[in-house]
Amino acid sequence: MNISGLLTRYGRIKLGICSFNETVLRGKSVAQTYQAVKLTSRAMSSKQDAPSLASTDEQDKFITDVFEMCMKRVVQGTRDRNTPVVNFKTPEELKELVDFNLTTDGNHHEDLLSMCEKVFDYSVLTGHPRFFNQQYGGLDSYGVAGSIITDVINANGHTFEIAPMFSMAEVAVLEHMIKFVGFTNGEGTFCPGGSYSNILSMNMARLWKFPESKSTGIYGLPKLISFCSEQAHYSAKKNSTFLGYGTDNCWVVKCDDKGKMIPEEFEKLVLKCKDEGSVPLFVTATAGTTVLGAFDPFNEIAEICSKHKIWMHVDAAWGGGALLSKKYKHLCDGVHKADSLAWNAHKMMQAPLQCSVVLFKEKGSLERAHSLNVPYLFQTDKPYDVKYDLGRNLLQCSRKCDALKLWLMWKAKGDAGFERQVDQAMANAQYLTEQIRKRPEFELVIPHPEYTNVPFWYIPPSLKGKDRNEDYFKQLASIIPTIKTRMQKSGTLLVGYTPVGKIPTFFRMTVMNDKANFSDMDFVLDEIVKNGKDL
Repeated sequence: MNISGLLTRYGRIKLGICSFNETVLRGKSVAQTYQAVKLTSRAMSSKQDAPSLASTDEQDKFITDVFEMCMKRVVQGTRDRNTPVVNFKTPEELKELVDFNLTTDGNHHEDLLSMCEKVFDYSVLTGHPRFFNQQYGGLDSYGVAGSIITDVINANGHTFEIAPMFSMAEVAVLEHMIKFVGFTNGEGTFCPGGSYSNILSMNMARLWKFPESKSTGIYGLPKLISFCSEQAHYSAKKNSTFLGYGTDNCWVVKCDDKGKMIPEEFEKLVLKCKDEGSVPLFVTATAGTTVLGAFDPFNEIAEICSKHKIWMHVDAAWGGGALLSKKYKHLCDGVHKADSLAWNAHKMMQAPLQCSVVLFKEKGSLERAHSLNVPYLFQTDKPYDVKYDLGRNLLQCSRKCDALKLWLMWKAKGDAGFERQVDQAMANAQYLTEQIRKRPEFELVIPHPEYTNVPFWYIPPSLKGKDRNEDYFKQLASIIPTIKTRMQKSGTLLVGYTPVGKIPTFFRMTVMNDKANFSDMDFVLDEIVKNGKDL
């Protein structure tokens, strides 16, 4: 076939502003011309097939299809324990299975739905009753509904004018949580995570101690020292860096063998700080440490803070849920003496991520610390009480309306429903602890866990009867990641592991999912034995 024949066969295809004709293609072989015309034809065909903007009906159907997928694959799917917790793939494998690249032209809805299916295929189902990997989990239907409403309305939580229902819900939830803490004249705000809550509190401490630093900054201030326990969340040190104090000026207090801050050690460091001419500013006490679930002695810490004029902050991101239970609220005895408290509802309360609050003992603290005159947004002549413009006293401007989902959950369950949820989690953890004590192939890291963190070792047959020396514990620690990986690849179970201090690596169970039961606790131990007995 000659060039003229090719052009006749494919028509006069235009590439840019140039036409393929015998002049343009002069000097090309027939084979070269054929290839050029064929490639251009494919490109034009692809461009013609690219989806135009979908109609509203098509978009509505796409949303409906995705919602049905969410219901089937997650909400309903996680109720079946035969559903894998995860279909684990490495990053390299995912790149082969899914096209993550973004292109000039869009994709058809059929392709998008296929991509959504793959998101479900290869994601971790954190609502599964056998997901114990982190300090969040479960799937609350009312919380999910609240999240859907929040996303579809897509309001910014800075003013009542833009987010009237969300603002009212936030105020209602905060006032209710303040009552559980015991602040009589308190206030609070929703934050994007517990670390951010802790940042606000540490910053508030400086402005409380040195109010002029709101305008002059930290220049000229004495060296400011903050304190946290050995078991405190890592954000205590990170926040010290972020706020300009430095990690060297976040002093670490020794803990006892249960993971609790030792008050006498805290006061020793406070006195040392003063002797050096520095200012003891802030202490992070923890309600429910990340690894061992310990609760610091809040009354004793509060007494030291009062004596030395130190801001006391309680990181109750994990342990705040205990306040909801009459049976277990004693774990938080003394937190009402703190100046501030962080509480993550997306942890023990199982609200969808993220759902975090920070509460302050004294009303007006946020305004003194963070308010500025912003006339284009926070006017005072609006037709409503402007105290409901919640962004007025915050660092954030744009902010997600995280309160509605928790408000809807509380409306559905009431205080009593959350109390049952906490009590059930504690019962599951206590049952697991007893089973570990009864089974010789397991050993608790601490004899009496306080909360729903259950730390333990698995002892395989190969280590039975061995001397409990350094090499023994080194081998004990080394098998745990292998067992975890086997369970992860089979998809049956996800449970975390970690060392802490001088204690070698162990399994760390964190129990909060209200769908989990005693049988699931037995399954955890049986699955570990199944995957570790040959090690």
